[in-house]
Amino acid sequence: MTTDSNVPEGLRRSRAHSDAMLEWLRGKGKTLIIIHDNPDPDCLASAMALRHLLAMKLSRDAVIAFSGMIGRSENLAMAKELEITLIPLELVDPDEFSAVCMLDTQPGTGNNSLPAGCRVDIVIDHHPLREATRACRWVDVRDDYGVTATILYEYLLAQDVSIGTKLATALFYAIKSETQDLGRESNQPDRDAYLRLFPLANKRLLYEITNPKLPVEHFRTIHRGVENATIYGRLLVVNLQAICFPEVVSEMADYLVRLEGIETVLSMGHYNDDMILSIRTTSHLLNAGEIIRTLLAGRGAGGGHGMMAGGILYNVPGDDAGLLEIEASLTRGLLLELAIGDVTPARLIEPGQADCRTGVPGTPYVSIN
Repeated sequence: MTTDSNVPEGLRRSRAHSDAMLEWLRGKGKTLIIIHDNPDPDCLASAMALRHLLAMKLSRDAVIAFSGMIGRSENLAMAKELEITLIPLELVDPDEFSAVCMLDTQPGTGNNSLPAGCRVDIVIDHHPLREATRACRWVDVRDDYGVTATILYEYLLAQDVSIGTKLATALFYAIKSETQDLGRESNQPDRDAYLRLFPLANKRLLYEITNPKLPVEHFRTIHRGVENATIYGRLLVVNLQAICFPEVVSEMADYLVRLEGIETVLSMGHYNDDMILSIRTTSHLLNAGEIIRTLLAGRGAGGGHGMMAGGILYNVPGDDAGLLEIEASLTRGLLLELAIGDVTPARLIEPGQADCRTGVPGTPYVSIN
């Protein structure tokens, strides 16, 4: 790797940080890599890349640990097709590891299950820096990057580490999914990585990951979400009520933010006595991460960045009245944050709504073929 002034600033930073981090790790024993709960493609690919870096530069394996579950079909397909070995965090004792690393998450954010007070040595993330992270030994937090996987990709480049087909596929898919094919919160390093990784990625594996078979619950959730969606001007709020896995909340937010005339979506679902939340927006003037932290202040935990954010509201009753009250409270707060004045709420799907093909309420569509 050359050291001339033409090397991008991000790559120079990646070289300096990875050099120092690897030198410190060289004298250590086992490494634990912790990713956030209910992992997504970004943290999966980032962990896969860091484990490869440690294997190639230090001849050392690392354990990747997570909590929660992988529920979204694409993420399950990714872990299966790319053979990403994961261990439940509950089965791991962090004190048995000489180094503990967090990827795509930070201490105290509420989206990872590492017990409070446990040591974290290394943090690599693309979300805004948290105060608790400053106490860690090695911190590389770049909130101007769209994807944590891009940072790990730069580490591999900086250390002249070869990237095999499966790792290239993982990194490419992470950038593809996180930035919606570079259309959401990507910067120049993300774009460079996307274009350089695409020729290396296995296109058959990409197809298997992006087009998995979907369980019937997926379609039932879409049906329930559309039925329970309410529009407030440019805001749409959807309450999925009881859900089978947390990731469906963000999946529904991604789906409904495409609705014509909608700028912001708040999606929520009740899971294990908590309310899982997701915000998506198409506005570059908003900061979804700041909005969700304001909504949940003192009641839960949340975070994110400009156009996407997630959070959790703790100890929420699962009865219908309780869920409706939480929805109403969050909606009032969000309308205030978005400066949306008096609007008449409208259901996305009204009972007896006219069929657009016939114009007659309740008339079934009949094929004449």
